[in-house]
Amino acid sequence: MLILLAFIILFHITSAAFLFISTIDSAWWVGEGFYTDIWHWCFNGTNCTALDNTFSDYEAIQAIQATMILSTILCCAAFFVFIVQLFRLKQGERFILTSILQLLSCLCVMIAASIYTDRHEELHKDPHYAVFGVSGGQYGYSYVLAWIAFAFTLLSGVMYLILRKRK
Repeated sequence: MLILLAFIILFHITSAAFLFISTIDSAWWVGEGFYTDIWHWCFNGTNCTALDNTFSDYEAIQAIQATMILSTILCCAAFFVFIVQLFRLKQGERFILTSILQLLSCLCVMIAASIYTDRHEELHKDPHYAVFGVSGGQYGYSYVLAWIAFAFTLLSGVMYLILRKRK
């Protein structure tokens, strides 16, 4: 049982790390000479501009930012609740709240990545990009990590439900 708990703790910390990296790092959309994330876009690695209300479809960017931050907060809160519940609650009552928080984190990261997937065409046709001749590109590793974090948080949420019944 101790090995199972160690695996679950490591899995949860990995999920949180993926969420932090995908929320903070600048690689949601990359191309030749530019990269962008949910906070700013950079051309030639030095000319960085924050995404603000002058960009088209800024509401979608704000929704992505909010849900990614909420997902990260919920994942961290679920970890702290897990540690508290591990030592405070009796068997059979453990990890239900942790599972709920982790599944909510999963839902939030899925919403953020889905909005970005749906809106990336509109987000990257903004006139601000045309000034530098930015075109093309592909999804970056932060975007991929967001989807991996979705899978990890979903799996850990389910694992907490299963672990609730273990002795």
